[in-house]
Amino acid sequence: MSRRVATITLNPAYDLVGLCPDIVKGTVNRVKTAGLHAAGKGNNVAKVLRDLGIDVTVSGFLGKENQEGFQHFFNENQMNNRFHLVSGRTRINVKLTEKYGDVTDFNFSGFHVTEEEWNQFIDDSLSWLGQFDMVVVSGSLPEGVSPESFTDWMKRLQQCCPCIIFDSSREAFVAGLKATPWLVKPNRHELEIWAGKPLPDLDSIIDAAHALRHKGIAHVVISLGEQGALWVNASGAWLAKPPYCEVISTVGAGDSMVGGLVYGLLMRESSEHTLRLATAVSALTVSQPNVGIRSRTELASMMSRIQLTSVR
Repeated sequence: MSRRVATITLNPAYDLVGLCPDIVKGTVNRVKTAGLHAAGKGNNVAKVLRDLGIDVTVSGFLGKENQEGFQHFFNENQMNNRFHLVSGRTRINVKLTEKYGDVTDFNFSGFHVTEEEWNQFIDDSLSWLGQFDMVVVSGSLPEGVSPESFTDWMKRLQQCCPCIIFDSSREAFVAGLKATPWLVKPNRHELEIWAGKPLPDLDSIIDAAHALRHKGIAHVVISLGEQGALWVNASGAWLAKPPYCEVISTVGAGDSMVGGLVYGLLMRESSEHTLRLATAVSALTVSQPNVGIRSRTELASMMSRIQLTSVR
């Protein structure tokens, strides 16, 4: 098995992460800078996978005017870079964590993708993505890429690579679901939006997950924040709960979970082991200022503290 993964991030960002005890609107708020990182959901997934020793190719769009941080990130982590450069600047997302762990995001606008640039990406990506064991598609859509054209690309991608892991939100999430990817990872709020109703308890969340499965999606993993994660597939449903962790930043926690899921699936681990691993990777992320696995020993220790139960 080649164990090769590609991640697609159409709308990456530089994440400016800071700590602010209390955000008071209309005043000067002093922020302790935790880091400025070349990020975007798929790039965060790629970082976790590289830390675990998986070969990763990254692609999507980058703004020409401020690409240097991303180029350094890709080189430093030995990622194969197939990003397309477009006019303008990659956006900056400001993420402020308050003393009780609440995170406020300020997501700025970035580059605009022309129809010609989008068509070039489609032709190029579909020419090489079929070589990979899994393709991770995550994040929002940049200006210029419509949900309809994104759905069409996802459907064509599925024909050459059936193992698509999909993690997005809002209109991109709805558009991507129409292509019935192999695995999806919404959070609870995103699943509620798709279901069109509140999901107040675990049973209602499981029912919504099965509704997605009945549409042809094999695996549904719902991230539940500090309550952990729920995985529903044909073999059953499992809930993984992490231990209490002091929150430094929740930025990238969901992406880290996706990275753990991909790794476990590539290694042909059981659903239970894979969910335990993915939840542990996510829990480690919230206790540090950036995405990544600092040591296998630390990961193994966190995995031993995850509570895993079979539900239903």
